Amino acid sequence: MNAVDERERRWRLVLGREAQCPSGLSTADQGMDAALEALYNRGDGSGNGSSSGERSAGLGGSAPRVARWLGDIREYFPSSVVQVMQKDAMDRLGLHQLLLEPEMMEAVEPDVHLVGTLLSLNRVMPDQARESARAVVRRVVDDLERRVAQKTRSLVQGAIDRSARTHRPRRAADIDWNATIRRNLAHYLPEHNTIVPQTLVGYGRRSRGVQKDVVLAIDQSGSMASSVVYASVFGAVLASMKTLRTSLVVFDTAVVDLTEQLTDPVEVLFGTQLGGGTHINKAIAYCQGLISKPNDSVFVLISDLYEGGVREEMLRRVAAMKAAGVQVVVLLALSDEGAPFYDRRNASALAEMGVPAFACTPDAFPELMAAAIQGQPLTSWVEKHQDA
Repeated sequence: MNAVDERERRWRLVLGREAQCPSGLSTADQGMDAALEALYNRGDGSGNGSSSGERSAGLGGSAPRVARWLGDIREYFPSSVVQVMQKDAMDRLGLHQLLLEPEMMEAVEPDVHLVGTLLSLNRVMPDQARESARAVVRRVVDDLERRVAQKTRSLVQGAIDRSARTHRPRRAADIDWNATIRRNLAHYLPEHNTIVPQTLVGYGRRSRGVQKDVVLAIDQSGSMASSVVYASVFGAVLASMKTLRTSLVVFDTAVVDLTEQLTDPVEVLFGTQLGGGTHINKAIAYCQGLISKPNDSVFVLISDLYEGGVREEMLRRVAAMKAAGVQVVVLLALSDEGAPFYDRRNASALAEMGVPAFACTPDAFPELMAAAIQGQPLTSWVEKHQDA
Protein backbone atom coordinates (compact mmCIF):
# COMPACT_ATOMS: atom_id res chain seq x y z
CA MET A 1 0.00 0.00 0.00
CA ASN A 2 1.45 3.36 -1.04
CA ALA A 3 1.47 6.48 1.15
CA VAL A 4 -1.65 7.96 -0.50
CA ASP A 5 -3.68 4.76 -0.01
CA GLU A 6 -2.54 4.52 3.60
CA ARG A 7 -3.56 8.12 4.27
CA GLU A 8 -7.00 7.52 2.69
CA ARG A 9 -7.39 4.35 4.76
CA ARG A 10 -6.61 6.17 8.01
CA TRP A 11 -9.02 9.01 7.23
CA ARG A 12 -11.72 6.49 6.34
CA LEU A 13 -11.32 4.81 9.74
CA VAL A 14 -11.34 8.17 11.54
CA LEU A 15 -14.38 9.65 9.78
CA GLY A 16 -16.53 6.55 9.40
CA ARG A 17 -18.60 5.02 6.60
CA GLU A 18 -19.50 8.32 4.93
CA ALA A 19 -15.84 8.96 4.05
CA GLN A 20 -14.52 7.63 0.76
CA CYS A 21 -11.65 5.15 0.47
CA PRO A 22 -11.15 4.28 -3.24
CA SER A 23 -8.80 1.41 -2.41
CA GLY A 24 -11.39 -0.13 -0.07
CA LEU A 25 -10.90 -1.70 3.35
CA SER A 26 -9.36 -5.09 4.05
CA THR A 27 -11.24 -7.70 6.08
CA ALA A 28 -9.27 -6.72 9.20
CA ASP A 29 -9.97 -3.03 8.57
CA GLN A 30 -13.68 -3.78 8.21
CA GLY A 31 -13.64 -5.43 11.64
CA MET A 32 -11.77 -2.46 13.07
CA ASP A 33 -14.25 -0.07 11.45
CA ALA A 34 -17.21 -1.95 12.91
CA ALA A 35 -15.67 -1.76 16.40
CA LEU A 36 -15.10 1.98 16.02
CA GLU A 37 -18.61 2.52 14.65
CA ALA A 38 -20.19 0.68 17.57
CA LEU A 39 -18.65 3.19 19.97
CA TYR A 40 -18.33 6.36 17.92
CA ASN A 41 -21.06 6.35 15.25
CA ARG A 42 -23.32 9.40 15.12
CA GLY A 43 -26.94 8.80 16.05
CA ASP A 44 -29.15 7.80 18.97
CA GLY A 45 -27.19 4.70 19.96
CA SER A 46 -28.94 2.40 17.51
CA GLY A 47 -25.88 1.99 15.33
CA ASN A 48 -27.67 3.41 12.29
CA GLY A 49 -25.13 6.13 11.66
CA SER A 50 -25.95 9.47 10.10
CA SER A 51 -25.81 11.19 6.78
CA SER A 52 -22.76 13.35 7.50
CA GLY A 53 -20.00 14.28 9.90
CA GLU A 54 -17.41 12.41 11.86
CA ARG A 55 -17.91 9.72 14.43
CA SER A 56 -19.80 10.31 17.67
CA ALA A 57 -20.93 8.09 20.55
CA GLY A 58 -23.50 5.36 19.96
CA LEU A 59 -22.66 1.97 21.51
CA GLY A 60 -25.71 -0.01 22.56
CA GLY A 61 -26.28 -1.11 26.14
CA SER A 62 -26.68 -4.90 25.84
CA ALA A 63 -24.21 -6.75 28.06
CA PRO A 64 -23.57 -9.61 25.56
CA ARG A 65 -23.11 -7.12 22.73
CA VAL A 66 -20.72 -4.99 24.78
CA ALA A 67 -18.77 -8.08 25.87
CA ARG A 68 -18.35 -9.09 22.20
CA TRP A 69 -17.30 -5.55 21.35
CA LEU A 70 -14.68 -5.60 24.13
CA GLY A 71 -13.30 -8.80 22.66
CA ASP A 72 -13.21 -7.24 19.18
CA ILE A 73 -11.29 -4.14 20.21
CA ARG A 74 -8.72 -6.31 22.02
CA GLU A 75 -8.25 -8.21 18.75
CA TYR A 76 -7.90 -5.16 16.50
CA PHE A 77 -6.12 -2.57 18.65
CA PRO A 78 -3.06 -2.42 20.92
CA SER A 79 -3.59 -2.45 24.68
CA SER A 80 -3.05 1.32 25.08
CA VAL A 81 -5.80 2.06 22.53
CA VAL A 82 -8.13 -0.53 24.08
CA GLN A 83 -7.81 1.21 27.44
CA VAL A 84 -8.73 4.57 25.87
CA MET A 85 -11.77 3.08 24.12
CA GLN A 86 -12.93 1.34 27.31
CA LYS A 87 -12.65 4.62 29.20
CA ASP A 88 -14.61 6.41 26.45
CA ALA A 89 -17.34 3.78 26.66
CA MET A 90 -17.62 4.25 30.42
CA ASP A 91 -17.37 8.06 30.48
CA ARG A 92 -19.44 8.95 27.42
CA LEU A 93 -22.03 6.20 27.29
CA GLY A 94 -22.71 5.38 30.92
CA LEU A 95 -21.93 1.67 30.73
CA HIS A 96 -20.76 1.39 34.34
CA GLN A 97 -23.65 -0.83 35.40
CA LEU A 98 -22.66 -3.40 32.78
CA LEU A 99 -19.51 -4.02 34.80
CA LEU A 100 -21.74 -5.73 37.34
CA GLU A 101 -22.13 -8.57 34.83
CA PRO A 102 -19.48 -11.31 35.39
CA GLU A 103 -19.09 -11.92 31.65
CA MET A 104 -17.93 -8.31 31.29
CA MET A 105 -15.11 -8.87 33.75
CA GLU A 106 -13.70 -11.58 31.50
CA ALA A 107 -13.71 -9.32 28.44
CA VAL A 108 -12.21 -6.05 29.71
CA GLU A 109 -8.57 -4.98 29.43
CA PRO A 110 -7.43 -4.35 33.02
CA ASP A 111 -5.92 -0.93 33.74
CA VAL A 112 -5.79 1.65 36.52
CA HIS A 113 -8.82 3.59 35.24
CA LEU A 114 -10.91 0.43 35.13
CA VAL A 115 -9.89 -0.40 38.70
CA GLY A 116 -11.06 3.05 39.79
CA THR A 117 -14.41 2.45 38.11
CA LEU A 118 -14.80 -0.97 39.74
CA LEU A 119 -14.00 0.45 43.17
CA SER A 120 -16.64 3.14 42.73
CA LEU A 121 -19.19 0.32 42.11
CA ASN A 122 -17.93 -1.82 44.99
CA ARG A 123 -20.88 -1.17 47.31
CA VAL A 124 -23.50 -2.16 44.72
CA MET A 125 -21.83 -5.24 43.24
CA PRO A 126 -23.47 -8.63 43.68
CA ASP A 127 -21.15 -11.23 45.21
CA GLN A 128 -20.41 -13.01 41.93
CA ALA A 129 -19.45 -9.77 40.20
CA ARG A 130 -17.31 -8.72 43.18
CA GLU A 131 -15.22 -11.87 42.93
CA SER A 132 -14.70 -11.27 39.22
CA ALA A 133 -13.82 -7.64 39.94
CA ARG A 134 -11.28 -8.73 42.55
CA ALA A 135 -9.57 -10.88 39.94
CA VAL A 136 -9.31 -7.89 37.58
CA VAL A 137 -8.01 -5.63 40.34
CA ARG A 138 -5.51 -8.30 41.38
CA ARG A 139 -4.07 -8.44 37.86
CA VAL A 140 -3.56 -4.67 37.77
CA VAL A 141 -2.11 -4.50 41.28
CA ASP A 142 0.32 -7.39 40.67
CA ASP A 143 1.52 -5.72 37.48
CA LEU A 144 2.04 -2.37 39.24
CA GLU A 145 3.92 -4.03 42.09
CA ARG A 146 6.28 -5.73 39.64
CA ARG A 147 6.95 -2.37 37.98
CA VAL A 148 7.56 -0.23 41.06
CA ALA A 149 8.74 -2.48 43.89
CA GLN A 150 12.45 -2.85 43.10
CA LYS A 151 13.02 0.84 42.30
CA THR A 152 11.09 1.98 45.36
CA ARG A 153 12.91 -0.31 47.78
CA SER A 154 16.31 0.53 46.30
CA LEU A 155 15.91 4.31 46.37
CA VAL A 156 14.14 4.51 49.72
CA GLN A 157 16.54 2.14 51.50
CA GLY A 158 19.47 4.10 50.09
CA ALA A 159 17.91 7.30 51.38
CA ILE A 160 17.46 5.78 54.85
CA ASP A 161 21.07 4.65 54.91
CA ARG A 162 22.32 8.05 53.80
CA SER A 163 20.08 10.06 56.13
CA ALA A 164 22.47 9.28 59.00
CA ARG A 165 25.75 11.18 59.27
CA THR A 166 29.13 9.98 60.49
CA HIS A 167 32.55 11.64 60.84
CA ARG A 168 34.29 8.31 60.22
CA PRO A 169 33.04 7.06 56.84
CA ARG A 170 34.44 3.64 56.13
CA ARG A 171 34.50 3.85 52.36
CA ALA A 172 35.05 6.60 49.80
CA ALA A 173 31.54 5.91 48.51
CA ASP A 174 30.18 6.83 51.95
CA ILE A 175 31.68 10.35 51.93
CA ASP A 176 29.22 13.21 51.46
CA TRP A 177 31.55 15.50 49.51
CA ASN A 178 29.23 18.51 49.46
CA ALA A 179 28.82 18.44 53.25
CA THR A 180 32.55 17.75 53.71
CA ILE A 181 33.53 20.78 51.62
CA ARG A 182 31.14 23.03 53.51
CA ARG A 183 32.49 21.76 56.85
CA ASN A 184 36.11 22.47 55.81
CA LEU A 185 35.87 25.83 54.07
CA ALA A 186 38.00 27.34 56.85
CA HIS A 187 40.85 25.08 55.72
CA TYR A 188 41.06 26.45 52.18
CA LEU A 189 44.66 26.87 50.90
CA PRO A 190 44.59 29.56 48.17
CA GLU A 191 48.17 28.91 47.08
CA HIS A 192 47.18 25.34 46.21
CA ASN A 193 43.59 26.16 45.23
CA THR A 194 42.33 23.34 47.39
CA ILE A 195 40.62 22.50 50.69
CA VAL A 196 42.21 20.32 53.34
CA PRO A 197 39.42 18.00 54.55
CA GLN A 198 40.35 17.80 58.23
CA THR A 199 36.86 16.59 59.06
CA LEU A 200 35.06 14.13 56.85
CA VAL A 201 31.27 14.00 56.73
CA GLY A 202 29.93 10.68 55.60
CA TYR A 203 26.75 8.73 55.20
CA GLY A 204 26.09 6.33 58.04
CA ARG A 205 24.58 2.91 57.63
CA ARG A 206 21.39 2.28 59.54
CA SER A 207 20.21 -1.28 59.25
CA ARG A 208 18.59 -2.28 62.52
CA GLY A 209 15.06 -1.59 63.62
CA VAL A 210 12.52 0.90 62.34
CA GLN A 211 14.31 4.11 61.39
CA LYS A 212 11.62 6.19 59.70
CA ASP A 213 7.86 6.59 59.97
CA VAL A 214 5.82 7.10 56.79
CA VAL A 215 2.15 8.06 57.01
CA LEU A 216 0.10 8.10 53.81
CA ALA A 217 -3.28 9.89 53.91
CA ILE A 218 -5.39 9.39 50.78
CA ASP A 219 -8.42 11.44 49.76
CA GLN A 220 -11.21 9.13 48.51
CA SER A 221 -13.09 11.75 46.47
CA GLY A 222 -14.10 10.59 43.00
CA SER A 223 -11.42 12.51 41.09
CA MET A 224 -8.69 10.76 43.07
CA ALA A 225 -9.42 7.21 41.87
CA SER A 226 -6.11 6.62 40.06
CA SER A 227 -4.19 8.16 42.96
CA VAL A 228 -5.89 5.78 45.40
CA VAL A 229 -4.80 2.79 43.29
CA TYR A 230 -1.18 3.87 42.97
CA ALA A 231 -0.89 5.01 46.60
CA SER A 232 -2.20 1.67 47.85
CA VAL A 233 0.39 -0.22 45.83
CA PHE A 234 3.23 2.04 46.96
CA GLY A 235 1.98 1.80 50.53
CA ALA A 236 2.22 -1.99 50.37
CA VAL A 237 5.76 -1.82 48.97
CA LEU A 238 6.88 0.62 51.69
CA ALA A 239 5.22 -1.51 54.36
CA SER A 240 7.31 -4.48 53.23
CA MET A 241 10.51 -2.63 54.24
CA LYS A 242 11.61 -3.39 57.80
CA THR A 243 13.42 -0.05 58.09
CA LEU A 244 10.11 1.80 57.74
CA ARG A 245 6.96 1.89 59.81
CA THR A 246 4.27 2.63 57.25
CA SER A 247 0.69 3.65 57.99
CA LEU A 248 -2.07 4.16 55.43
CA VAL A 249 -5.22 6.16 56.09
CA VAL A 250 -8.08 6.89 53.67
CA PHE A 251 -10.67 9.55 54.26
CA ASP A 252 -13.76 11.34 53.05
CA THR A 253 -15.93 12.79 55.81
CA ALA A 254 -14.75 9.85 57.93
CA VAL A 255 -11.26 8.50 58.52
CA VAL A 256 -10.41 4.81 58.06
CA ASP A 257 -7.04 3.33 59.04
CA LEU A 258 -6.16 0.51 56.60
CA THR A 259 -2.65 -0.12 57.89
CA GLU A 260 -3.51 -3.67 58.94
CA GLN A 261 -4.44 -4.50 55.33
CA LEU A 262 -1.19 -3.17 53.84
CA THR A 263 0.17 -6.65 53.24
CA ASP A 264 -2.46 -6.95 50.49
CA PRO A 265 -3.15 -3.80 48.46
CA VAL A 266 -6.24 -5.42 46.92
CA GLU A 267 -7.77 -5.58 50.40
CA VAL A 268 -6.81 -1.94 50.88
CA LEU A 269 -8.52 -0.94 47.66
CA PHE A 270 -11.71 -2.80 48.48
CA GLY A 271 -11.65 -1.08 51.86
CA THR A 272 -11.98 2.31 50.16
CA GLN A 273 -15.19 4.01 49.15
CA LEU A 274 -14.65 6.45 46.31
CA GLY A 275 -16.77 9.60 46.28
CA GLY A 276 -18.43 11.62 49.01
CA GLY A 277 -17.33 14.66 50.96
CA THR A 278 -13.86 15.56 52.21
CA HIS A 279 -12.67 16.49 55.71
CA ILE A 280 -8.92 16.87 55.34
CA ASN A 281 -8.52 18.46 58.75
CA LYS A 282 -10.03 15.41 60.47
CA ALA A 283 -7.65 13.12 58.56
CA ILE A 284 -4.59 15.19 59.45
CA ALA A 285 -5.64 15.25 63.10
CA TYR A 286 -5.79 11.44 63.10
CA CYS A 287 -2.42 11.16 61.35
CA GLN A 288 -0.79 13.47 63.89
CA GLY A 289 -1.55 10.82 66.48
CA LEU A 290 0.38 8.23 64.44
CA ILE A 291 3.60 10.26 64.45
CA SER A 292 5.81 9.59 67.47
CA LYS A 293 9.18 10.73 66.05
CA PRO A 294 8.58 13.98 64.13
CA ASN A 295 12.21 14.41 63.04
CA ASP A 296 12.19 10.93 61.54
CA SER A 297 8.74 11.05 59.93
CA VAL A 298 7.33 11.71 56.48
CA PHE A 299 3.67 12.61 56.12
CA VAL A 300 2.23 12.29 52.59
CA LEU A 301 -1.18 13.85 51.96
CA ILE A 302 -2.72 12.94 48.59
CA SER A 303 -5.72 15.20 47.98
CA ASP A 304 -7.28 17.76 45.65
CA LEU A 305 -7.40 20.02 48.76
CA TYR A 306 -11.11 20.79 48.55
CA GLU A 307 -11.75 20.97 52.28
CA GLY A 308 -15.24 20.37 53.63
CA GLY A 309 -14.10 20.76 57.22
CA VAL A 310 -12.32 23.59 59.01
CA ARG A 311 -9.82 25.09 56.56
CA GLU A 312 -7.93 27.31 59.02
CA GLU A 313 -7.42 24.42 61.42
CA MET A 314 -6.22 22.20 58.61
CA LEU A 315 -3.54 24.74 57.69
CA ARG A 316 -2.55 25.18 61.34
CA ARG A 317 -2.09 21.44 61.71
CA VAL A 318 0.17 21.25 58.65
CA ALA A 319 2.22 24.19 59.98
CA ALA A 320 2.51 22.50 63.38
CA MET A 321 3.69 19.23 61.83
CA LYS A 322 6.30 21.04 59.76
CA ALA A 323 7.49 23.08 62.77
CA ALA A 324 7.86 19.85 64.77
CA GLY A 325 10.24 18.46 62.15
CA VAL A 326 7.93 16.29 60.07
CA GLN A 327 8.69 16.25 56.35
CA VAL A 328 5.28 17.09 54.85
CA VAL A 329 4.50 16.13 51.24
CA VAL A 330 1.25 17.24 49.58
CA LEU A 331 0.38 15.57 46.28
CA LEU A 332 -2.54 16.84 44.23
CA ALA A 333 -2.42 13.58 42.29
CA LEU A 334 -0.33 10.43 42.10
CA SER A 335 -1.06 9.44 38.51
CA ASP A 336 0.09 9.83 34.92
CA GLU A 337 -2.65 12.34 34.09
CA GLY A 338 -1.28 15.31 36.04
CA ALA A 339 -3.17 17.40 38.59
CA PRO A 340 -6.97 17.27 38.49
CA PHE A 341 -9.11 20.22 39.53
CA TYR A 342 -7.85 21.30 42.93
CA ASP A 343 -8.30 24.10 45.46
CA ARG A 344 -5.73 26.67 44.37
CA ARG A 345 -6.26 28.84 47.43
CA ASN A 346 -5.30 26.02 49.78
CA ALA A 347 -2.39 25.02 47.54
CA SER A 348 -1.08 28.61 47.65
CA ALA A 349 -1.46 28.76 51.44
CA LEU A 350 0.56 25.57 51.81
CA ALA A 351 3.25 26.84 49.44
CA GLU A 352 3.63 29.98 51.54
CA MET A 353 4.54 27.84 54.55
CA GLY A 354 7.11 25.90 52.53
CA VAL A 355 4.93 22.92 51.65
CA PRO A 356 4.53 22.82 47.85
CA ALA A 357 1.43 21.05 46.50
CA PHE A 358 2.04 19.33 43.18
CA ALA A 359 1.16 16.32 41.04
CA CYS A 360 3.57 13.41 40.87
CA THR A 361 3.77 10.55 38.38
CA PRO A 362 4.15 6.99 39.69
CA ASP A 363 7.58 6.75 38.03
CA ALA A 364 8.83 9.77 40.03
CA PHE A 365 7.28 8.80 43.37
CA PRO A 366 10.15 6.55 44.60
CA GLU A 367 12.66 9.35 44.02
CA LEU A 368 10.33 11.81 45.74
CA MET A 369 10.10 9.55 48.80
CA ALA A 370 13.88 9.19 48.86
CA ALA A 371 14.27 12.98 48.80
CA ALA A 372 11.70 13.41 51.57
CA ILE A 373 13.36 10.77 53.77
CA GLN A 374 16.71 12.52 53.38
CA GLY A 375 15.11 15.82 54.35
CA GLN A 376 15.81 17.54 51.05
CA PRO A 377 13.92 20.80 50.34
CA LEU A 378 10.94 19.64 48.30
CA THR A 379 10.48 23.02 46.63
CA SER A 380 13.83 22.46 44.90
CA TRP A 381 12.86 18.89 44.02
CA VAL A 382 9.62 20.06 42.42
CA GLU A 383 11.35 22.81 40.41
CA LYS A 384 13.95 20.34 39.18
CA HIS A 385 11.37 17.82 37.99
CA GLN A 386 9.04 20.39 36.46
CA ASP A 387 11.93 21.69 34.37
CA ALA A 388 12.98 18.19 33.34
